[in-house]
Amino acid sequence: MTIRILIADDHSLIRTGLRTILNAHPGFEIVGEAADGSEALRLAQDLRPDVVLTDISMPGPVGGGITVARRLKETQPDIRVLILTVHEDESLLREAVRVGAAGYIVKRAAETELINAIDAACRGDLYVHPAMTRVLFKEPTATAPGPLLDEALSQREIDVLRLLAKGYTNRQIADVLSLSMRTVEGHRSNLMSKLNLHSRVELTSFAEEHGLLE
Repeated sequence: MTIRILIADDHSLIRTGLRTILNAHPGFEIVGEAADGSEALRLAQDLRPDVVLTDISMPGPVGGGITVARRLKETQPDIRVLILTVHEDESLLREAVRVGAAGYIVKRAAETELINAIDAACRGDLYVHPAMTRVLFKEPTATAPGPLLDEALSQREIDVLRLLAKGYTNRQIADVLSLSMRTVEGHRSNLMSKLNLHSRVELTSFAEEHGLLE
């Protein structure tokens, strides 16, 4: 299935670069380009893309990615909005998640990350640049995962994380959750990528900090 993408950025060179990267991917189709938020909303209404890839800051009365994400969440909730930014800013990330953006990508990100973010958004997942992911989990919860944790991780990923932290092997997790070993290994890999963690010890510490072992 082809993923139809609308690019919104007020810099023509950025749009050209994004178009070049995405056109090289056989599963993507660029259906339109916008230079400001107003044009992005109009084209989203006319073209009905699957994904809107938008800069966080653009000129004009509508503004940039945050407003575009909020408006589309209200009017066309099936469209996934990925926000592209140079700002590794905690408050902007939280605001993007709050208004319903499907991803927050830093412009210095590699080409593969951009492609992964689009694929994740179309699966219904939240994608956050790995260096920023742990910002979402600064506030520990004593008894249960909070809403931001629920948005960043699927329920199955939370289940796997909880069992990993309790010392279960991959085989035991597969048996408990009625999953294949390959699926468990995939969830474990996704957890490390999303949370920017690199070992079982770090996963366990994260689970303890956020009340997943209660």
